[in-house]
Amino acid sequence: MQKSISWRITSPIRFLRRKFLEPSINSVCTNPKYENEGKSYQDWINKYDTISDDRIASFKKDYEDLTEKPLFSIIMPVYDPPEQFFEDALRSVVSQVYTNWELCIADDHSTQAYVHEIIKKYSKKFPKIKVHINEKHSHISETSNNALKLAEGEFIVLMDHDDLLRPHSLLRIAQAIFTNRKLKFIYSDEDKITYTGLRTEPYFKPDWNPELLLSQNYLCHLTCIKKNLVNKIGAFRVGYEGSQDWDLFLRATEALSDNEIYHITEVLYHWRTHTNSTASSLVHKKYCYDSSEKAVSSHFKRRGIQASLSPLNQSVNYWRINYKIPKNKPLVSIIIPTKNYHKILNKCISSILSKTDYNKYEIIIVDNGTDEDNSVEYLRSLSKYNNIKVIKCDGDFNFSKLNNNAAKNAKGEILVLLNNDIEVIKGDWLSILVSHAIRKEVGCVGAKLIYPNNTIQHAGVILGLGGVAGHPYKGFPSGHLGYFSRLMITQNVEAVTGACLAVRKTIFNEVGGLNENDLKVAFNDVDFCLKVSRSGYRNIMDPNVLLFHHESLSRGLDTKGEKKLRFQKEANYMLKKWGQRLLNDSNYNPNLTLKHENFGLSFPPRLKVSR
Repeated sequence: MQKSISWRITSPIRFLRRKFLEPSINSVCTNPKYENEGKSYQDWINKYDTISDDRIASFKKDYEDLTEKPLFSIIMPVYDPPEQFFEDALRSVVSQVYTNWELCIADDHSTQAYVHEIIKKYSKKFPKIKVHINEKHSHISETSNNALKLAEGEFIVLMDHDDLLRPHSLLRIAQAIFTNRKLKFIYSDEDKITYTGLRTEPYFKPDWNPELLLSQNYLCHLTCIKKNLVNKIGAFRVGYEGSQDWDLFLRATEALSDNEIYHITEVLYHWRTHTNSTASSLVHKKYCYDSSEKAVSSHFKRRGIQASLSPLNQSVNYWRINYKIPKNKPLVSIIIPTKNYHKILNKCISSILSKTDYNKYEIIIVDNGTDEDNSVEYLRSLSKYNNIKVIKCDGDFNFSKLNNNAAKNAKGEILVLLNNDIEVIKGDWLSILVSHAIRKEVGCVGAKLIYPNNTIQHAGVILGLGGVAGHPYKGFPSGHLGYFSRLMITQNVEAVTGACLAVRKTIFNEVGGLNENDLKVAFNDVDFCLKVSRSGYRNIMDPNVLLFHHESLSRGLDTKGEKKLRFQKEANYMLKKWGQRLLNDSNYNPNLTLKHENFGLSFPPRLKVSR
């Protein structure tokens, strides 16, 4: 990959970022050194997440300092768990630092005698353990509801019969509620634990990400929900076994506002991996796959959304969501700034015209001073197309100004900002962009861009990465799954690149377009996305929009002289304007690094800062 043309071309840009951007982040970040090379999750645990006696003492003091201690009802459906794992699970509950809990066990007519013996032993010793025994095997939804009927707490906490809580799990939830009494749905990070006690595969999750939840039940464990909300929505539904939690989470979050949902960025749950566990193999229980499709489909039906599902991969129950476009398709204005390099532009235009299956669009080419004879002639030749027009905008290269001028001339309801070095791969690219952009809650929509050597150039933007913002997985193989398959799943992101960005024209005008005064070349797309997000819209990256990106071949490089000074000035502007926001990407966990592009661990973890 380092030998590729695109890698050599972008080398000066990466050098500038390392030399000028990363040092400048010191003014915002108290500790910018997030090393993770050559270090494992076990190294991270040993350094930052080992619970010592001193930490237990600190947790106990924190518990005593709480002036409000709501009762948590832990809901545990039980059916023939491995003996040792079941006892371990119960011990993890009774050893909680936070003591205002009750454990509501519903046994689904277990066949193993030791299960009833263990339940009897623990319920006798700990009066806070309540028990219901099903008269017959009824499966997990009905069993969970039977456990729920025992609950008297203000909040319920979901737990499997063979998993582990950490000593401070309930304490952390209580602290979150104490800080914000509006909270009704709380979830945490998690990892897996083997039969030998080895912790693996941490899932350091994003904050509330409704788009991701439609494709993947990323909320999972540990989850706490207001009990009256669970009762109001009808609790667990029979017929959704295997994805009963996912179905519950979808119905619960539908009823909530964003500020009622909270993410604790700490591992509070160990998901057990063994032969029969769902954590070990999702396809071990095929009904998980079938019921997850049913859960997400019923979500769309309840909300009156025209959408269908298709599986991402038969080995995991993750879904691609296909939103329906109305029969009266909106007109799309594709805006392409350019100067010279007619062969590059020709490849872009030809691929759009020959491959795009969405047939209601216009192309606006913004000519920024083309003066090569062949390129001038090529632009002139485009007049034969009724849906292509060329407008002139001379002067120094100003990406923001070029797009703003084109937007004023655009007739389309939806604008698509597109670099002249983009090449269409799949014909449905524009249809997918439109299907998202027309949704009222959606702001900017981005694509998955790959280099000609089939490595990733863009799959969303992470704030603070490498300084101001950066592209995760840059240079990784195009088919790489990414962190918990997030390179394959549509999700909310803080920002996307302006090399391919779709947005409704009304939103573009609402936020004042791109900043052509302070951000002429760099970071104008990130700034624009943040303005859109601040206005209440959600930005999206859909990896099913797949395009080649030859990356800035016609513009040149910012390697020296005035261009280098301009680059640094624009970076400083972003740092001054957005400040802490650049270190608090809601879709990127503070336990993950901002120094590298690989979703690696942060050494040390960053504290979550207020936005």
